[in-house]
Amino acid sequence: MAAGFAALSGPLAAEPCAPWPELEAQGYRIGDIRVRNLPIFEAGPDGDLPALYGLANRLHIDTRDSVIESQLLFSEGELVSERLVEETERNLRDLRFIREPDVTAVDCHDGLVDLEVSAHEVWTTNPGASFERTGGSNSGGIKLEELNLFGRGKQLTFELATDADRSFYTVHWRDPGVRGSRWIHDLAFSDSNDGHGWRVELERPFYSLDTRWSFGTALQQDQSVEPVYRLGERVAGYGRQTEYGEVRYGWSDGLSNGWSRRIATGFRREHSTFSLAPDEAAPDTLPADRLLDYPFLRFEGVQDDYETIRNRDQIARTEDQLFGIRYALEVGLSSTGLGADRDALLAHAEASRGWRIAEDRALFADLKLTTRLEGGSVADGLLSGGLRYYHPTGPRGVFFAGLAAAAGQALDADHELTIGGDTGLRGYPLRFQAGSGTALLTIEQRYFTPYKLWQLASVGGAVFFDMGKAFGEPTLGPSEDYGLLKDVGFGLRLGSLSSALGNVLHIDVAFPLDGPRSIDRVQFLVKTKRSF
Repeated sequence: MAAGFAALSGPLAAEPCAPWPELEAQGYRIGDIRVRNLPIFEAGPDGDLPALYGLANRLHIDTRDSVIESQLLFSEGELVSERLVEETERNLRDLRFIREPDVTAVDCHDGLVDLEVSAHEVWTTNPGASFERTGGSNSGGIKLEELNLFGRGKQLTFELATDADRSFYTVHWRDPGVRGSRWIHDLAFSDSNDGHGWRVELERPFYSLDTRWSFGTALQQDQSVEPVYRLGERVAGYGRQTEYGEVRYGWSDGLSNGWSRRIATGFRREHSTFSLAPDEAAPDTLPADRLLDYPFLRFEGVQDDYETIRNRDQIARTEDQLFGIRYALEVGLSSTGLGADRDALLAHAEASRGWRIAEDRALFADLKLTTRLEGGSVADGLLSGGLRYYHPTGPRGVFFAGLAAAAGQALDADHELTIGGDTGLRGYPLRFQAGSGTALLTIEQRYFTPYKLWQLASVGGAVFFDMGKAFGEPTLGPSEDYGLLKDVGFGLRLGSLSSALGNVLHIDVAFPLDGPRSIDRVQFLVKTKRSF
């Protein structure tokens, strides 16, 4: 353990300290920093803990203090900063192997404040079978996953599974803090009945608003057969081989006047080649090969305006909401002189922000544009965006409305847009309609109950209405148009309390109100998602 840190086995006996703004205004410096691991399962008010839960606590390997310490944005002897405390808690909440982290001032003396960094452990070994059903299609398999290997925060996954498109196995390794540093290493290999692939990445990201530099490199290859769906049925397929490579370096002046602005430059290789697939009907249009090699320059910024809240997209968990503006603009120049098959200007732009509305209501918007300019004409242009609105309807209810839309121009054939049960139109088969654009409206009344299932999951529910369609000409062949599609339904939500698995299990029943009579009039969906 690093010098000056101490592990705790129980709560500190300490004098209360003033709130963070007062400590900062009075010029307090940070004294001792202590890490405390809270158990996965805690005893009830009567002090009793079921034997099975006690065994789980004992079998679980707690997160090492050094893993938590490596994520802190402050150190002993520095001036107290409320902003750094809040940002540290946000970073810790991004770690899947702990829950509800908290930084607390526990003792103030002689101009120093001693801090306690605490977090609940979660069960990170996930063996056994998995099952999902979305858009009328089943997927599942066998997975052995450890998200906190030996308490060091490393992830190792072995998976053998089948989904709507293929059967495959995957080996995945992820190290979010190489040797206690800010470097992230990610390595994956997969093999399937229609191809194989691998990926390796090494990155030092902008891990805080005040980070001054970043670096990243990635290599990836993949070979697969990509299916073409119409009305939820697989009607064709084509072979695809991709190669991807990138190296980049970024720099920043850090946080200034509430903004963190960054610049990054690098070189990227994106090669995709396509072919007819054995034993598959050919699509009406086979995608054209695309070989892009280009240097790029990226500008991005984020405004420091966050809030925490509970019971919006999670159940009984602290959530971070960014109300500040976030933007990015990237331009690249592909050239035949660099190995590409065409000269093209590539552009990517995105922006998002949030608005506070009276009585805890909130609205969030995002917009994204990607395109290429080839010979003065737009190629593979895609404009997409969305709105999300939250309106509390009592102490345990939230009304949610979401609108998502996308429109393409001269899209590459392999970038066809689809809509169906797998993309939020829950009453219909997956990839039910295809086109050059999509639009989807989602309305939900969400309920967050006080009930828990054996300290394993918080219970919630929802009633919902979806309405959407695909429009425009699809790139891979015609798709029947049944107009605006609508569905209604209800569902159960189980928010994970003690596991590092996906945060919310969705169990939905949806009823399509339109479309052909050939589709099932009741759709059952089971899916694990990171949000409500």
